[in-house]
Amino acid sequence: MDNKISIKPPSLVYRLGNIILLIMVLFIFSWLTIHKLELHLDFSILLEYTTRFRHGFLMTVVISFFSLIFSMIVGSFTVIGVRSKILFISYFCRVYIQIIRGTPLLVQIFFFYYIVGTAWGIENRYIAGILILSLFEGAYISEIIRGGLLSLDKQQYEIAQAIGLSKKQTLSLVIIPQLIIRIMPALAGQFASIIKDSSLLSVVAIIELTQTTQEISSINYALFENYLFLGLLYFILTFPVILLSQYLEKKFSYAH
Repeated sequence: MDNKISIKPPSLVYRLGNIILLIMVLFIFSWLTIHKLELHLDFSILLEYTTRFRHGFLMTVVISFFSLIFSMIVGSFTVIGVRSKILFISYFCRVYIQIIRGTPLLVQIFFFYYIVGTAWGIENRYIAGILILSLFEGAYISEIIRGGLLSLDKQQYEIAQAIGLSKKQTLSLVIIPQLIIRIMPALAGQFASIIKDSSLLSVVAIIELTQTTQEISSINYALFENYLFLGLLYFILTFPVILLSQYLEKKFSYAH
């Protein structure tokens, strides 16, 4: 006898009704907050800075994109290093992960840019920013990959050997395809974090979105309009990634 309890998903009308209700609540709360502060927001003042906002927006996308690629490389090599039989490499990678995860990104930016970057002659702020973000996110991505590897059934290795697959074939035909499926939702979520974390690079005057907004604010003094617009631009960047992460998580949960 099947004891499973089937839960009927909410209807489309019900979901739409709740979404509209949520939007109305948020709108009323925002309007009341602005009314209580007696703010008179004028977003038309931002029009003359369209070019600068566009440039900052594109730089944030570029920095985030390359940081994602390099952090994937750093994370992959770190996982291999952690599992290495050479203890020095294994200890080095473990210490790297613990230091990165145990210290704030802001501290790391100052340390790597003003101390390590200066000592090694890394003068380009954008390259330095991408390297810093890659090292930071690489530690988290390595943990995502490590978790994905641990979730794989060990019997699959034995079965692959039993049917005559080499180590290379086992890796390419069995392990990596399953690993990608399992870690893809978490990686998509991490990419959203990279976009948001890139805002901290403004502390070393990298002209991305946040730094652009700070410069514009020093000119027009319209802090509320500038930073509300900044929040909207980050939301535009991260919301599709969050939706993709949720979609992948739902899709692959069905697959398993």
